[in-house]
Amino acid sequence: MTTFITLYSIMITILAYAIGRKIYSTHPSPFTTPVFFGTVTIILALLISGLDFNDYTPGKDIITYFLGPATVALAVPLYKNRAIIAKYAIPAISGMVLGLAVTLTLALTIAKALTLPLYILQGLAVKSITVPIAVEITKIYGGNPNISAAFVILTGVLGTMIAPKLMDKLNVTMPFARGIAYGTIAHGLGTAQATQESEFTGAVAGAAMALSGIIISCLFPLINHFL
Repeated sequence: MTTFITLYSIMITILAYAIGRKIYSTHPSPFTTPVFFGTVTIILALLISGLDFNDYTPGKDIITYFLGPATVALAVPLYKNRAIIAKYAIPAISGMVLGLAVTLTLALTIAKALTLPLYILQGLAVKSITVPIAVEITKIYGGNPNISAAFVILTGVLGTMIAPKLMDKLNVTMPFARGIAYGTIAHGLGTAQATQESEFTGAVAGAAMALSGIIISCLFPLINHFL
């Protein structure tokens, strides 16, 4: 029975994402992005079948096991396009730092104004980096890893929903710039969305995601001091 549930979990995940990609290709919308559509579809499938997250976890773990090799594979298009990446390295890093600074400042200012507790502020401070790094940083400084993970996932989902249309409206068409935006603001989920546009955009987003994690990890002691 356990094996069947695991296979069922893997199947609905793959189908939900595949259907989401198909729908998004013909009807692009914030609500048809593969990440958002897939997440909602999986939740509905679990509710209908009477399964909970603990039942879904074994299948999820098998799928996420391949995230490592998939992330490493992003290095191939990065290497192929190393000349353009080197050319725009300084403006790219400057943009990432500015983007992280703006999103952190806005989120923490609003949270401070609402007098939210420290663990919420810590969760907001790491919301734009990937879950594993955010959780470990939060643990080190005595925060709530679950809250941090929830903020990271919410940020990623909203980023993948809003970023494509927003960049289109702002006429941001350069794949390199779009990749930086996806990876900096929406981490892994943004990288997944970026790969829908092109291999190169996804690779740049993956690099931006990694660098954002490094930047926040280095600056978090200072950020936490002011929280």
